[in-house]
Formats: sequence, structure tokens, C-alpha cells
Amino acid sequence: MAPYFAIQDGYAFYRGPLTDSAPHRHAAFQVAIALRGEVAVVDESGARHSDVALIVPPMAWHRMLATESLLTFFVEPHCAFADRLRERCGDGVTVAAELRDLGEEHIRRTGAHPSDELDSRLLAAMSKLADGDEPMPRLAAQVGLSPQRLRSLARHQLGMPLARWRIWLRLRRAAEALREGQSPAGAAVTGGFADQAHFTRCMREMIGLTPSAVLPVLRSSPASG
Repeated sequence: MAPYFAIQDGYAFYRGPLTDSAPHRHAAFQVAIALRGEVAVVDESGARHSDVALIVPPMAWHRMLATESLLTFFVEPHCAFADRLRERCGDGVTVAAELRDLGEEHIRRTGAHPSDELDSRLLAAMSKLADGDEPMPRLAAQVGLSPQRLRSLARHQLGMPLARWRIWLRLRRAAEALREGQSPAGAAVTGGFADQAHFTRCMREMIGLTPSAVLPVLRSSPASG
């Protein structure tokens, strides 16, 4: 099976083999499904979790172990499908065997729809960050909140500061630029990173891989819809 990666509204997914990753934490829910056997994850405490399907919540440190055939979804916390995962998932890695048959078509229907659980002002702030890099005080004012209240909402409802969400969006833009043929240095600029080294550090911290590691998969996959 040839590796395949796609970025869509509200989610991304990868299908193919996986090597051991570096410890990392991303700003999205991850649903990892073994297409054969089991998928295994080591959490921050060193505990190993394995099953046919696992959920890793946003900002949970973990390390993916190598597997021959994996389907993994990165579901962004502002979309409607993330509401289902919030109900199912705790603070750490969660076994979710009932998601073994989850397919891209199940998430596509809700990926472009906003969460029913997150505060509408927080959703508006996240959307504005997707359109540009507004300073946080100005962003808070635009959605009718004080900076302190916006920070509190993000911590309580997302489990992370909006600064982390901003980095995730920059990685998304940079990954799309890599797919379109830009060099890692050019993609770093497109994504809004200071330089290629900054891009590499952030990608390793958020997905456990470097731009050079994901570049062959990005270039071999069809363009996103």
C-alpha cells in the first residue's frame, strides 16, 4: 500500500506504514487505527497502550511505535467530529476499539461544521487565526472578550493556549506548501516560521517527525480537496 496523506477542512489523515516517532504533542485529536494487528503508543509516563484503535487528545505527550499499516486521523478541535471525541476521550491515551471501522467519509461530513460544544467566541477567534496572525489583544477585542477571558476559554475548552493552535495552523500551511513543490525553506516562510530550523523544531515537537521525513509522502499524495 502506497503511503497517502491528505489535508481537508477540519482534519487530516495518513494511511501507510509508520516508523517510531519522537515524543510529541499536537493541537488536534489523533485517532490511530491499525489496519493489521494493533497500534501502540507510549505516553508521557512511559506506559504503553495498544489496541486496534486509540485516541490521543490534544496536547498529550506521546510517542507512536512503528507499525506496518496504519490509518490515522488528526481531527481539529473546533470541528463537530471533535465533540464526539471529547465525549469518548479522557486526558490521556484512550482505547477506542469501536472506531476500528472509522473512515474518512465519516469525518468529512462533520469536518467543515463547527463544534456545538465550544464557545462561539472561541470558535470565532480560532477562525480569525486561520486567516492571519492577529495579535492576541486585538483578536480578543474582535470577538468581544478581554485577553484574559479568551485565554481562560482556550485553556478550559481546548486544553491549550491559542498560541499552540496558531503553530498548528502554521504547520498546516507549511505542509500544503511542501506538497505544492516548495522547498522546506520556502515552506517555512509560507507557514510563517522564522526560518527552516524553526519550522523543523515545531514539526518535530507537534507530530514527532521532520519536514524531510514527511516530504516524500506529501509529494506522492494527490492535492487536498
